[in-house]
Amino acid sequence: MGIEYSSVIGHPIDEVFGWHGRPGAFLRLIPPWQPMTAVQEASSLADGTAILGLPGGLRWVAQHNAAAYDPPHRFVDELSSSGPRSWPARVIGHWRHTHEFTDHVDGTTLMHDTVDTPVPGAALRSTFVYRHRQLADDLAAHQVAARHRPEPMVVGVTGASGLVGSALCALLTTGGHRVIRLVRRPATGPLERQWRPDQPAADVLAGLDAVVHLAGTSIAGRFTDAHKTEIRDSRIEPTRRLAEVAAATTDGPRVFVSASAVGYYGYDRGDALLCEESSRGDGFLADVVADWEAATGPAAAAGLRVVAVRTGIVQAARGGTLRLLRPLFSAGLGGRLGSGRQWLSWIGLDDLIDIYYRALYDDRLTGPVNAVGPNPVRNTEYTAALARVLHRPALLPVPSFGPRLLLGAEGVRELAEADQRVLPTKLLTLDHRFRHAAIADALAHQLGHE
Repeated sequence: MGIEYSSVIGHPIDEVFGWHGRPGAFLRLIPPWQPMTAVQEASSLADGTAILGLPGGLRWVAQHNAAAYDPPHRFVDELSSSGPRSWPARVIGHWRHTHEFTDHVDGTTLMHDTVDTPVPGAALRSTFVYRHRQLADDLAAHQVAARHRPEPMVVGVTGASGLVGSALCALLTTGGHRVIRLVRRPATGPLERQWRPDQPAADVLAGLDAVVHLAGTSIAGRFTDAHKTEIRDSRIEPTRRLAEVAAATTDGPRVFVSASAVGYYGYDRGDALLCEESSRGDGFLADVVADWEAATGPAAAAGLRVVAVRTGIVQAARGGTLRLLRPLFSAGLGGRLGSGRQWLSWIGLDDLIDIYYRALYDDRLTGPVNAVGPNPVRNTEYTAALARVLHRPALLPVPSFGPRLLLGAEGVRELAEADQRVLPTKLLTLDHRFRHAAIADALAHQLGHE
C-alpha cells in the first residue's frame, strides 16, 4: 500500500526545496479535480501544521515532523487531528509523507515522494504526477521571470479570491514576490488593503510595483437586462477609477494589467484568424470589452505600461465551462454544441496565470494580449478530446434547449456557440512557452488523467 514516486526536476536542490516552504506552494499542489481546499498553510516545513478542507466541512490535518526535518534534503508530514472535524480522516489509519530531495546531474534535483498509508498506490498516482509537473512548470516560469526582472515585485491584485486570482497570487508568492490583495471588505492584515470599486482610496496603490485588475461579475448566466447591466457596471467604471488612482500615485505601480476577453472580436468570426490587431466584432460582449479596455486609458496616458489580457475559454476543473461539462461527460451524456463547427479559443488555467505573470515583468508586452492556447479547436474536436480524457463516448449532441434555459438566446449566441479562431500572436512572437499547447493535455492535467 502507499506509493513511491520520483522525477528529476530541472532546477538546483536549494530552489526545489525552498519553493515548498514559500506561501502559495500548498495551494499550487492541490489537485484541481479533488474536492479539497487550502484552509491553512504550514508556517514551517520543520514543525508547522497544514490543513485541507474536505467535503462536508471536514478537515485533513498534516503535522510536519521536526525530528525528520533535514533541509534541503527532507521534510515529513503526518496525518494528525485538531478537533472533531478532523477525526473522520483518521479512519484510513495512518499517513506519513516523506519528501526527499537529492542533488542530481548538471544542477538538477531528484525528488522522491514516499507515502506510507493503507491507501492503494493506484489511487494516489495521479496526484503525484500532477504535483511533480506543477512544481517543474512553476519553477520554469520563475526562471524566465528572473531573467527579465531579478528583483522581487510588490503586486496588488483585485479579484484575488477568484479562480484566476487565487492561482495567480499563489504562483507569485512561490516566486518570492509580495502580493497585496485588494479586497472590498475591511483589510485583516498587512497583505490586504480595502478597495472600494466606486471610490478607491487615493493611497490604495501606494508602494506597489504593479497592479493586476481581475475583479468583475461573472458573465455566466442568462443575458437579462439586469445581468448585462451588472456585467458592464462591475467592469468599466471600477477599471477607470482604479486606472485614475494608478495614474495619480507618484510612488505607485508602473504596470497596470487588466483582465479582458476575446469577446472583443465578436461572436461570429468563422474561420478568420484573429490576432491582437484584428478588428472589433459585433455584439454585447464586444461592446463591453471595447469600453473595458478603453477604461484603462488614464493609466496609459500617465505613462504606465498597460496590458489588457484578452482571455479565451479557461479550462479549469474548479470553474468555468469545464466544471459544468465534466459531470455530463463523465456520465457519457456529452457531445457537440450546435453544429460543432464553431471555433473554440481556449486557455489552460496555469497558462493563463503564466501570461499574467509575463505581463508584469516583460516590458515588451503592452496593449491587448491574446491569452489563448496556440491551437484553437472546433467544438467537435474539443468535445471529442474531453470524452477521450474521461474515457467516455461523445455521441449525443447537447440539445439546444439546455443552453438556452441557462443563458437565453443572446447568451447562447455570444457564449455557448461563439465562433472565434483567436491566436496568441504577441506571445508567439516572444517565443512564449505554453505548458499545455494541445487541448487534450490541458484537460488531462486538470482532470488527473495524465
